[in-house]
Amino acid sequence: MMARSRFAVALLVAVVVGAATSCSASDTQPSEATSTAAPATSAGPAVLTPVVADVVAAPIPVTGSDGLVHLAYELRLTNTGSQPATIASFQVTGDGRTLVDLSGDALTPWFQALGGGPKTGPVLAPGQEGLVWIDATVSSPHDVPGSLGHVLTVDFPQATSLVPARLTENVANTKVDNREAVRIRSPLDGPRWLDGTGCCTVSAHRAAVLPINGEMLAAERFAIDFVQLDEQGRIYVGDKTQLSSYRYYGAPVRAVADGTVIAVVGDLPEAVPGANPEGLTLPEYGGNHVVQDIGNGRFAFYAHLQPGSVDDISVGQDLRAGDQVGLLGNSGNTDAPHLHFHVMDGPDFLAANGVPFEFDSFQLDARVAGDSVDSAATAGAPVVDEPGTQTGERTGAMPLNLDVVTFPGG
Repeated sequence: MMARSRFAVALLVAVVVGAATSCSASDTQPSEATSTAAPATSAGPAVLTPVVADVVAAPIPVTGSDGLVHLAYELRLTNTGSQPATIASFQVTGDGRTLVDLSGDALTPWFQALGGGPKTGPVLAPGQEGLVWIDATVSSPHDVPGSLGHVLTVDFPQATSLVPARLTENVANTKVDNREAVRIRSPLDGPRWLDGTGCCTVSAHRAAVLPINGEMLAAERFAIDFVQLDEQGRIYVGDKTQLSSYRYYGAPVRAVADGTVIAVVGDLPEAVPGANPEGLTLPEYGGNHVVQDIGNGRFAFYAHLQPGSVDDISVGQDLRAGDQVGLLGNSGNTDAPHLHFHVMDGPDFLAANGVPFEFDSFQLDARVAGDSVDSAATAGAPVVDEPGTQTGERTGAMPLNLDVVTFPGG
């Protein structure tokens, strides 16, 4: 897993929530060491499966800058039993193929138990819920399966007469959402824009699966924090607490598509760079922002804009692709100037699920090492490019985490 970027705080970090109800096995008589639970749709005998699962939202395929088609989504697990449940391995299957196969240390970065306490690997306490973040990939749109299955191998401390010590469960069969990712222009112009916390690793954005209005939602599933590197690969030069040290501060932010403005906030103050703001209310996390209805149940969100830069934007105003929405700023939940951008399936920037988007065109210039982004954010050092990245022109694709791209214009 890539190191988490420190220069730009996600809108919200993952919230730790409570657990599901617990149900106890009746005794501790030993049974066979391993048992396999058949899928719920098969015509086999009923098997007790203490860990149950559901998908937060069905995945929508999107083409990434790596040329692969990504299915990024989250699986919610609940341990309904009275014993701790260790997820020993996890597979995603589709059309007879195994798309994801994780176990041991490889699984740990993609798993988070909810409800607080120390992180002890992929373990669910009795009655606890957890999340598995999934990035399944295929080589082309023609290879996207119609549905996905999930296979968990779960270990328990003791076998009982109802549940063995190791159980393989088939859970949460789900159809792939066959909608296409929305095609848009870029919200920024010009060279060296770094995708600081984008898809599809478990960045601060993807980790922000939040309990909003009584349900778990992932509005920031595909969100990107954009900062612009200078010619030497630096985010800022000089005093990191001064907005003037960030040369891209004030860059024009563009409408990504034709559509109507449905929400505007423009009077929140800038935060001081280099520190996380405190005391924000939930509506203030996006800072000064614009929400635009871009059609077909999709809404574009432009966040952390400069105060006063959206004074000419009003609710009900129709924007054309390329129109200026505002200026890149540092308002709301942010520790350095950046543009937070995402597309969602509802008008509220938190009470929605994030949906994928593909930019018309961009140049992939590099992909940078995550630890170098940390030093760039804290000490003003240049970023370091990862070797072996296949750079070049991209059309109809989404930048991935730690990509450096050049957008048309500017």
